[in-house]
Amino acid sequence: MRSLSPSPLQELDDERARRAGVRLLLKRDDLLHPPVSGSKWRKLQPNLERARPTGLLLTFGGAYSSHLRAAAAAGREAGLRTVGIVRGDELRGRELNPVLTQAAADGMELEFISRSAWRSRMEPEALAVWRDRYGPAWVVPEGGSNADGVRGCVSLGEELRDIGAGLVVCSVGTGGLLAGLAAGLGPDQRALGFAALAHADLAEETRALQREAFGGVRGHWTVDAEAAVFGGYGRRAPEVDAFRGDFEGRHGVVLDPTYEAKLLCALFARLQAGGVAHGTTVVAVVAG
Repeated sequence: MRSLSPSPLQELDDERARRAGVRLLLKRDDLLHPPVSGSKWRKLQPNLERARPTGLLLTFGGAYSSHLRAAAAAGREAGLRTVGIVRGDELRGRELNPVLTQAAADGMELEFISRSAWRSRMEPEALAVWRDRYGPAWVVPEGGSNADGVRGCVSLGEELRDIGAGLVVCSVGTGGLLAGLAAGLGPDQRALGFAALAHADLAEETRALQREAFGGVRGHWTVDAEAAVFGGYGRRAPEVDAFRGDFEGRHGVVLDPTYEAKLLCALFARLQAGGVAHGTTVVAVVAG
C-alpha cells in the first residue's frame, strides 16, 4: 500500500514565531497517505493486518467521523470488508452527509445505533451481536486508538528524533496519537497534546493506552485540557475560523477546523504569552 514516508517537514516563516524566539515546523502527516492520511494511516496499518485473517474490520464513529472515512478507504485498498457502526439512529434512512457518502462509496457497510446503545458499544455482549450479524471481525474503537494503533504511531515520534525539536505538539481526540508519538520521541524531547474536547480525561486515556500498548507509561508528555477546546468538540469558534483563514493565506495550508486549526490557534496564543522558551524548535503535527 502506497505511502509517503516519512511525511515531510515544512518550516514556517511566521513573524509571530520569530517574535517568540521559536523555530516552528509543521509535520505534514496529512500528506502521508491521501486519502487516508496522517495519524489515521499510522493507526490503521497494524489494524488492517490484524483484520486479514477474517477479511473484516469493524469500527465505530460519529456522523462526521474522519476515522470512518479513512477506515473505509484503507479497507478498500487492502481488499478488506469494512463495517462502520455510527452513533445516532435518527440518521437511519436520511440522506448521507459527504463523509458517510464517501465511506459508503468505498464499500463500508453502515449501521446506525442509538446514543444509549453507543455507550455500551464495546461491551462483550454488544460485540457478540456485531459478530453474529456480520461475521468474525477485527474490532477497532473509534479514532483507531487501540494498542495496535498506538504502536503504529510510534514511527511518528521516531521520525522527529534527529531534527533538534525540543517540543512536539499535537491535537488529542482519543489519546492514541499522543500515546504513540511520545513513546517514539527521544529522551530529551517532550510532547504536548492539546485536548480537542472537554468531556473526557484525555491524560488518563493516554496513560491507559500506553499501558495497554507498552505495559507502562512512556516518554515525556502532558495534556493541556483547556486551551484548544474553544467551546467543545466539533464547535466552531469565530476566533478559530479567523485564525484558520489567516493561516491559509499566510502559509497555503488548509487546517482541519476540528483539530489542527484549534491546535495551532492555541499554540500561537501560547507563543505570544511567552509560554515556550526562547530558542526552542517546535514541531506541530498536522494529522489530517
